[in-house]
Amino acid sequence: MNPDFHLQTLAFAGYFIILAYIGWRAYRGTRDIEDFILGGRRIGSWVAALSAGASDMSGWLMMGLPGLAYASGFESIWLALGLLLGTWLNWRLLARRLRVFSQAYGNALTLPEFLANRFQDPSGWLRVLAALFILIFFLLYTSAGLVAGGKLFEAVFGLPYVWAVAAGTLAILLYTSLGGFLAVAWSDVFQGLLMAAALILVPLVALDQLGGPAAALTQLQALNPALLDPFTAGDGQPLGFVAILSLAAWGLGYFGQPHILARFQAIRGPEAVAPARRIAVGWSLLTMVGAILTGLAGVLLLDSPLIGDEREKVFIQLVNLLFHPLVAGILLAAILAAIMSTADSQLLVTSATFTEDFHRRLLAREASPGHLVIAGRLAVVLVAGLAFLLALDPQAHILDLVAHAWAGFGATFGPVLLVAVYWARMTRAGAIAGMLTGGLVVIAWPPLLGEVFPIYELVPGFLLSLSAIGLVSRFGGKPRDGLEAEFLRVARRL
Repeated sequence: MNPDFHLQTLAFAGYFIILAYIGWRAYRGTRDIEDFILGGRRIGSWVAALSAGASDMSGWLMMGLPGLAYASGFESIWLALGLLLGTWLNWRLLARRLRVFSQAYGNALTLPEFLANRFQDPSGWLRVLAALFILIFFLLYTSAGLVAGGKLFEAVFGLPYVWAVAAGTLAILLYTSLGGFLAVAWSDVFQGLLMAAALILVPLVALDQLGGPAAALTQLQALNPALLDPFTAGDGQPLGFVAILSLAAWGLGYFGQPHILARFQAIRGPEAVAPARRIAVGWSLLTMVGAILTGLAGVLLLDSPLIGDEREKVFIQLVNLLFHPLVAGILLAAILAAIMSTADSQLLVTSATFTEDFHRRLLAREASPGHLVIAGRLAVVLVAGLAFLLALDPQAHILDLVAHAWAGFGATFGPVLLVAVYWARMTRAGAIAGMLTGGLVVIAWPPLLGEVFPIYELVPGFLLSLSAIGLVSRFGGKPRDGLEAEFLRVARRL
């Protein structure tokens, strides 16, 4: 057997041993459901920032974004700028307020529970609706991570695609079901640093091979000048306003991503938010620049052009071309880190929603803390199994899957949460109207209006959700008694 294979396997084995150790340590520190879901709300700035960044970026950072840059060049900058601005605004506008409000309103562990407490929802419809949207969109989102994992294992180990996806799924289950949030957060720190190191090293070595940045730019200009024009697509066609807006609008999605917002709820206190914001924005800038440079370097260094979904393997191809097999194995493990750091967070949030918003509310109101932790672990296994079934299509494009799920969360929850922590007169009916409008517009827009108005569905979903919240809250009846007073009382803590 090829000795290179053994060296890469050794690197992957070391990576899994570290994750298994983290899972075991976190398992010993998990005592109740609050520990399992939010780590007891005691994580620090560095852990919160790196965990939010790593769980945000997922496999698309190592595969989808380099693939986009490989195909489209500087067009990808609009996506990166939108995400960078969205990261900063999310930490600036929502992090501190969500930390304070979620604890003040009944120590809410999940977003559905927070919304139910914030709007005094005894009927439970608001909570159930929010939980349903989380389960639907996270199944799609998690399957995108498993697709990325399958492609990685397929490329590195030569496994059949189905077995490759299964291997990635089992690896994620290993530590997420045992250690809960603490395992996910601590592993995210390790994985986030590994991702950053890989996305610094690969473009640096690639640029050195090309003779430096100036030489690389000259070669790209000679090969395809459209790649260096942010207002032109890779095929030479000019980018219109709608295309640029659709790419930059990804940043709107941050306000509604439950797996990122969970880090805001779990941070040890409001005073830790500002330093965490600086760390998170710096990490995002560094990694996205590295991902784009990786894609552009692949255009010049790879002999055979990558077409279709093969473009998403440009990072893998460059690593195997430029590095010793052992180093390549470590760098390829960074892709797995990107995939697992997101998929584990998504599984955990989905598990929390199932346990707290369905199981505990409908079936086990008086359940013990130990019973709820077991239910949460079983929910992780169940959701992973369903996501595995959705990921069995090897032709699925990672960036497309992520785009749909990202838009769904951004439009369904982003406007609702922003308004809920800033406007005292928002009502329960307004929250329901906003979630339904945002979620349904995202689902219906591509098949019904996508051809006529080819804009990213997050944009109309977000704007129409905001409109629905404002109109229904203002004209659909007054807030419940005491709702405004309670909001103002909590807001004074900020």
